[in-house]
Amino acid sequence: MDKAFIAKRTQEKLVATEAAIDAALIETTQLLADLLQARSDLGASVNFANDVQVKLTEAVAALSTARTSMGQAHSGLEEAALRLGIRTRMAGPYRKDMFDLFLGDEAERNVA
Repeated sequence: MDKAFIAKRTQEKLVATEAAIDAALIETTQLLADLLQARSDLGASVNFANDVQVKLTEAVAALSTARTSMGQAHSGLEEAALRLGIRTRMAGPYRKDMFDLFLGDEAERNVA
């Protein structure tokens, strides 16, 4: 099998995994925000469902660690591809405008 084909297949799985972790991180943080808002809307005490809040916070931390690890794996695979003589970048299908969905207009102001 061709090296470039194998690298592309691996890249696609890597990018899909990164996207899945990103989606899980977004969903988990939104769930945590909803939980905090629900507690406030119900007028419940700060201790109400505190164990759930702690678990969700731990999940966010774990997903963040996983995302960092995937970024490091991505960099490592780019280096490995270069050592194999494959000159294509394993950057994935991400474009700047895809991130605007999550960051909004404020992201463009902060970049400048």
